[in-house]
Amino acid sequence: MGTTDPVVPTRGRAEKRERIPRDPSDDHNHRMAGARRRLLTERTGAALRHVGEAGTYDPAALKGNIENFIGMAQIPIGVAGPLRINGEHARGDFLVPLATTEGALVAGYNRGMRLLTESGGVTTAVVEESMQRGPVFSFDSALRARDFGVWVAEHFTEIRKAAEATTRHGRLTDIGQYQVGPLRYLRFNYTTGDAAGQNMTGKATRAACEWIKRAFPGELSYLLSGNIDTDKKHSHVNMLLTRGRRVVAEAVLDRRILRELMGVDAAELFRWRQVTMTGAALAGAASNGAHAANGLAALFIATGQDAASVAESHASLTYTRLLDSGDYYWSVTLPALIVATCGGGTGLPTQRECLELLGCAGPGKAAGLAEVCAATVLAGEVSLACAVVGDAWVDAHERLGRNRPGAPRDDR
Repeated sequence: MGTTDPVVPTRGRAEKRERIPRDPSDDHNHRMAGARRRLLTERTGAALRHVGEAGTYDPAALKGNIENFIGMAQIPIGVAGPLRINGEHARGDFLVPLATTEGALVAGYNRGMRLLTESGGVTTAVVEESMQRGPVFSFDSALRARDFGVWVAEHFTEIRKAAEATTRHGRLTDIGQYQVGPLRYLRFNYTTGDAAGQNMTGKATRAACEWIKRAFPGELSYLLSGNIDTDKKHSHVNMLLTRGRRVVAEAVLDRRILRELMGVDAAELFRWRQVTMTGAALAGAASNGAHAANGLAALFIATGQDAASVAESHASLTYTRLLDSGDYYWSVTLPALIVATCGGGTGLPTQRECLELLGCAGPGKAAGLAEVCAATVLAGEVSLACAVVGDAWVDAHERLGRNRPGAPRDDR
């Protein structure tokens, strides 16, 4: 039998790869988007006709929001409401835009909003605000790390000055400290005005850490994020200490209206509530509610929020009481709600219109948007819980959420 030489992997640079077309001087235009789509069509056979229909969007307006632009993802937007909100920052009857491809979602939230509104509305409040960046400092011993923590506390005023020099709106409120071995984790906590603030706090904290590195009397090294800020992921520290805004929405459901609209009794709803809370604890869920992520994701996409922040924002704590009157108290607390009305995607045309629909566009409106989000989540929690208890859940999705080709649909 013959022999073959072994295959020896080559070292050095790989074969030159095909590059995505870019124009460093002017990349956000229809010409460059078309060039990229043509490359993709040649490589994959996908026509990208609908992706390429940018509608009224001017690609130049997308600079700072997207790279290698090829077109638009067209997501249907529905509206639910009116939802009566009796908040500190959001007051009135709101029609809420929800961008989703999940059938029955808008109808479900609409049903919950009707119940809440006819019961007198939702009371909302922002109770805390804090956005973080969490650097970690490394030392050669645990004692040095401990002493560094004392030094940081003693020099908080100077650290705050260095951080706030980078921003017009960010304010450093305090620095949490947590030690593991020779590592000292710091959690810089800021208020960020009407911006979500992740980038703002990153820039400010980097400036603060560089000041610390120059001023501290000794050797140290640091990493700007030691992962204790838990950016774009759920964590229990956010449940306790807040990330973004901690918002509460609460309402008292009239027992007669609850029976009339939802077909369930308050006492029955409360009994099953104890069962589902136990199930959430058994599963180790990030929420003891039903589906806060549904409404938040739809609202985030419609209003230009960072969709990945749903990972943190969907964490929720629901609390209920069966009142002596027979009515039903229900609250939802969102401890890590991250929303903005300035910056990011909030200035894009479609998203701006949806914010304007809510009266939440521009400076001074982020707290109002946070209250709308919390009230919307409460509407979804109420609606889904009643649908499950009243055995209407499956039927609703069969009627509204099944897109059978060629079959008539009843979307009323």
